[in-house]
Amino acid sequence: MNVLARSVRAAAKPFAMARFYATEAPVASDALRLTFVVPHQALYQAANVQQVNLAATSGDMGILANHVPTIEQLNPGVVEVVESAEITKKFFVSGGFATINPDSSLNINAVEACPLEEFSIERVQSGLAEAQANLSSATTEKEKAAAKIEIEVYEALQSALSK
Repeated sequence: MNVLARSVRAAAKPFAMARFYATEAPVASDALRLTFVVPHQALYQAANVQQVNLAATSGDMGILANHVPTIEQLNPGVVEVVESAEITKKFFVSGGFATINPDSSLNINAVEACPLEEFSIERVQSGLAEAQANLSSATTEKEKAAAKIEIEVYEALQSALSK
């Protein structure tokens, strides 16, 4: 355990450090309450939904009411919101965080999010080719890093659109 972790544990109240399983979590409702925001707007504001599927750095996951609380970093990929049996909406996010709370609420803070149907596979493939060309012609580490990030996002978009 590093010095920072020891300091936090020593300074925290015992309740703040308590862990519990989903079966011990207080149950607010049978619905998942979703708040999904980007810097310029709220896509969902405490809306009741059935399920949310997302691409996290720890792996793809499906979130239902009463999910074990956790914080997940989002990979570039699809956030699928199942509002009801008939209505499902898909958004492509470039990154962000998802916080699953013990009260069956889910907060998603994304850098960017756009409905998946607004993308064209042809434009994505063109952008990917351009990003790969930028990587091969990059001369500085900064240019190489930027091109690699761009390629990662375009590849994730291409994968999402081909499913």
